[in-house]
Amino acid sequence: MTLSATADLVAAATADGTAVLAFNVVTLEHAEGIAEGVERAGAAALMQVSENTVRFHGGHLAPLVSACARIAERCAAPLAIHLDHFQDVALLTEVIDTAADLDVTSIMVDAAHLPFQDNIDRTRAYVQRAHRVGLWVEAELGEIGGKLTAHAQGARTDPDEAAAFAETTGVDGLAVAVGSTHAMTTRDARLDLDLIGDIASRVAIPLVLHGSSGVSDPQLRSAVRAGIRKVNVGTALNLAYTEAVRDSLSANPSVSDPRPFLATARQAISDTVVALCRALTPTATIGEHPER
Repeated sequence: MTLSATADLVAAATADGTAVLAFNVVTLEHAEGIAEGVERAGAAALMQVSENTVRFHGGHLAPLVSACARIAERCAAPLAIHLDHFQDVALLTEVIDTAADLDVTSIMVDAAHLPFQDNIDRTRAYVQRAHRVGLWVEAELGEIGGKLTAHAQGARTDPDEAAAFAETTGVDGLAVAVGSTHAMTTRDARLDLDLIGDIASRVAIPLVLHGSSGVSDPQLRSAVRAGIRKVNVGTALNLAYTEAVRDSLSANPSVSDPRPFLATARQAISDTVVALCRALTPTATIGEHPER
């Protein structure tokens, strides 16, 4: 199957009243496990690479992103390539200049750490540049906890500011602070579902939930019913990956070939992806009541 575009997958989810899952890629095994899992689940998804991951790989954008695209285009499931939480001006410029060659179709311009007007100004400038090369652009308002520069975990996106921000910047998707936090290792975050609904009623573009690894399946489904259209997942995959490696090395402490334990890590990611994809399918909510 050829690569899909983020705009098309988000639009399809919006039309269906569902959400598209976006899975963070750190290593090649992440990408392979995500593609296998999405295919097994019969779903569609995004594979996304963060600025932090690019820095982990020596600041080089092309190698891992290109690998994701090649893996995605050989997958039977619809997959698109997204770049997540990009703040660095040089990297943002590189993305816009090379997106077509790398098969990237969307990017998150993250200026949420800046004051409101500065966030608007920087986001709008990059939206204009990114739109000229056909990129779908996500931004963030009401900085979501868990990042190094994040506000307190109780930070919330103001609905009036969200409406003004979306209209002024021309952004295509908006990440909102509604109770989730990045890097959570337990799934006990309580989302402000009324706030999600309020923002969704005032903002005409799709809403994005970050920090979804810390949110239970019922809460995720309720968030989707309230108006979330893109759900980002990273930590849940890393937890599955590292636990599988830890268990494999504990059982075989003298192993020197990394392939066996990396294979278990890849399989753990695939299984986690399948579970999350199935948790967000429309049939998973039959007979349930929203947690409102």
